Amino acid sequence: MSPRQNQKQNDWREVEHAVLAYLAQHPDAADTLEGIVSWWLPQQRYETERRRIESALGHLVDRGQLRRDRLPGGAALYALNRADPSSLH
Repeated sequence: MSPRQNQKQNDWREVEHAVLAYLAQHPDAADTLEGIVSWWLPQQRYETERRRIESALGHLVDRGQLRRDRLPGGAALYALNRADPSSLH
């Protein structure tokens, strides 16, 4: 399989995964192609990206490059860990 064919296969598998993940959370959902493109996929990608970003932030905190402070409502506030001079490297 050529690299281009492999990339196309990965692209449609990513879409398949996103659609099925959306339906796992919303089993009664039904929509047109336009609706799926406009509503389902952006929402599912947002959730996926949110988890990836949260994981990356956690790694940066674990490495001491960022600090995480809890706000009164429980949300986390992330900032550069100025106590670590190598935090940007």
